[in-house]
Amino acid sequence: MKELKLWQFIADQLEKKNPVVFMCVLESEGSSPGRQGFKMAVTYTEIYGSIGGGIMEHKLVELAKEKLKVFPDKALTKKQIHQKSAPGNQSGMICSGEQTIFIYKIQEKDTKHIYSILNTLQQTKNGLLEINSDGICFYEKLIPEQNYRFEKKSEIIWEYEEKLGYKNFLYIIGGGHCSFALSEVMSRLDFFIHVIDERKNLNTMRQNTFANRLEEVKNFDEMDKLIPSGSMIYLVVMTHGYRTDAAVLRKLIDKKFCYLGVLGSKSKIKKLQDELLLDGISSELISQLHAPIGLDIKSETPEEIAISIAAEIIKIKNAQR
Repeated sequence: MKELKLWQFIADQLEKKNPVVFMCVLESEGSSPGRQGFKMAVTYTEIYGSIGGGIMEHKLVELAKEKLKVFPDKALTKKQIHQKSAPGNQSGMICSGEQTIFIYKIQEKDTKHIYSILNTLQQTKNGLLEINSDGICFYEKLIPEQNYRFEKKSEIIWEYEEKLGYKNFLYIIGGGHCSFALSEVMSRLDFFIHVIDERKNLNTMRQNTFANRLEEVKNFDEMDKLIPSGSMIYLVVMTHGYRTDAAVLRKLIDKKFCYLGVLGSKSKIKKLQDELLLDGISSELISQLHAPIGLDIKSETPEEIAISIAAEIIKIKNAQR
């Protein structure tokens, strides 16, 4: 998990007594390359993470390095406008968006919050990160409903909140070759990945080191109890057969997910949809299925199929922000 690695990097620097500057994108608009929640840590010799890249990031990294010795206790915020015609705060980039960046030298008082963050992320739990002009705070037992919130009352009075930990959850029903490939791709995108199959001792399940959780069930009859509804839940159905796909869908199709996709050819999907209609499932629910799953890039191998599915999921996910 990228978030965990960033905070581990910060903790490691503190243990070595190396001063470190923490940067975070508080808000972003338009075509800004650094989206809300992007984070970066800077020391004299190392950097970790990104706030958007390009000349803007280079300049802010240099600013952080210059200020490491004399950085004030109070945080700085830096607005960056990615337009050369802007009267001020030009980032040097021309992508037309803008972003506000929090720049803060980590203090000794922040140590307890950083280790609390590490403890929470290592347990794959969520918590609340709060940032304001005084610095950072973390609350393990407070889990906000929103992933991000930025409220600005004035130039000096503002507050940023973020739900730290996994924000998106991918359930893959079926643990075969395509599931294995999809787990690998999605593991790089900071999804919590839960793979479920009913087959015993499946080699692709045993070899899957990318998923956060692998679960073997007796059958797919209780999928509705295993998988919750939710706006951050993504569900991919790719079992070992047409009939098991249908069984899973009967249990789950009336739940609310951000994404529900089914792997299969057009002819298989048409047969599946017809059978669901005969079972009394409404055409409105059936029409919400992403099937055949993935972007149409003529994919053939499990790896290509995984990329097409991941791309479709990313498209849906980013449309929610």
